[in-house]
Amino acid sequence: MVSRQKSDPKARIEPLADADVEPVAALAREIWYAHYPAIIGTAQIDYMLAQRYRPATVRAELTQAGIWWDKLMIGPDMAGFASYFLASPDGTKLDKLYVHPRHQRSGYGGLMIARACEVARGQGCGWLMLAVNKNNASAIAAYLKHGFRVTEAVVKDIGGGFVMDDYVMEKPLAEVEQG
Repeated sequence: MVSRQKSDPKARIEPLADADVEPVAALAREIWYAHYPAIIGTAQIDYMLAQRYRPATVRAELTQAGIWWDKLMIGPDMAGFASYFLASPDGTKLDKLYVHPRHQRSGYGGLMIARACEVARGQGCGWLMLAVNKNNASAIAAYLKHGFRVTEAVVKDIGGGFVMDDYVMEKPLAEVEQG
């Protein structure tokens, strides 16, 4: 299914394809370096990008049942992406959700959240959860706007001398989407 942004008929969400793996890694790098240096620093950015966007890793995830990767296309350009997976029989984890800074605050993140909710409901899930850095105020505000609530605070060692200092947020899926 292709989703469309109401105010921008050129915006659509499509499944990420094998040919999109390198472009999504480049887009992730651009977005992370625009947003995260003051939050986690460049050393942790490099470490996490190498972990999460290695082409072989992304390609392996593209072939696994219960893991979805979507790309946000605005006209011919990839402007964002999301990845989510079945975390339990009744819940889905939104693992990645990124929109290029020039397209933020235009409803595209909400469009991708709605798509993840749609897929999760289709799998019989009752909730969508995510983890967000405690210092990522803009993302936290956006997730609160879209019906997520903070359920816990966690610090997770990710190796390399780095930790993820996050809030876990959850959104029940029984409610009708508002947007």
